[in-house]
Amino acid sequence: MDSDKEMRQFRKRLTELAEKSSRQNIYTFTGFLGMAQQDAFHRMERELSFAHPILFGGSDEAERVVVRFGSPEEMGYEVEFPIVLLKIEPLLQKYADTLGHRDFLGALMNLGIDRGTLGDIFIRDNCGYLFCLESIADFIQEELGRIRHTDVRCGRAAPEEVLEKKEKTRLELNVSSERADVVIAALYRLSRTESLAFFRGQKVFVNGRLCENNSCYLKKDDVVSVRGKGKFFYGGVERETRKGRLGVTVFVY
Repeated sequence: MDSDKEMRQFRKRLTELAEKSSRQNIYTFTGFLGMAQQDAFHRMERELSFAHPILFGGSDEAERVVVRFGSPEEMGYEVEFPIVLLKIEPLLQKYADTLGHRDFLGALMNLGIDRGTLGDIFIRDNCGYLFCLESIADFIQEELGRIRHTDVRCGRAAPEEVLEKKEKTRLELNVSSERADVVIAALYRLSRTESLAFFRGQKVFVNGRLCENNSCYLKKDDVVSVRGKGKFFYGGVERETRKGRLGVTVFVY
């Protein structure tokens, strides 16, 4: 969040949505939350638990997520998350610019769209796969016609399309321990000092929670996001060498 005031407003909004869901027996939803907002949510999660919040971003591996308040058990009916997947592709791949995440996001933001309506963007075969709120999907389809010098078209896609295309790389690291700073330094080829700077800069999140303790130990299946570097799933220890070093696995997207 940009300021303490905005964070207070965000927390107030979470409380209002939870209370509205419980009081009116309806499902309520946030927009897509970034990592700092997710950390704020997790700090309030216990006091919001009466409204049974669930997080989802279009896929189980999404970094940006929406919070839904309400549960089928309590309400007796189900409502899906208002998330759709759009495929943004060049009209003529042969003559298209090579488009990256920043290009797609910049073009979307130039339409005056609220960042909270946009989820993760995956790039595959020079096409962008965007999770967004249902409320903004038609506008994007109608208005987004060009990215850099490339004419594009937008259409709805099935979530399975991006999940099938999404590849992950399995890496094995040789580390002295499962400490978060040690694993991050090994994965991104940083010095311990450089790794520590990410923790001090509040750029490391473990399972959606801000992690400022660089000496915390990672556990198998932890999801780690490092702003400016990327995201990985921690697979745990695979082996131990005779010298006591650990062979650990990570899965990088």
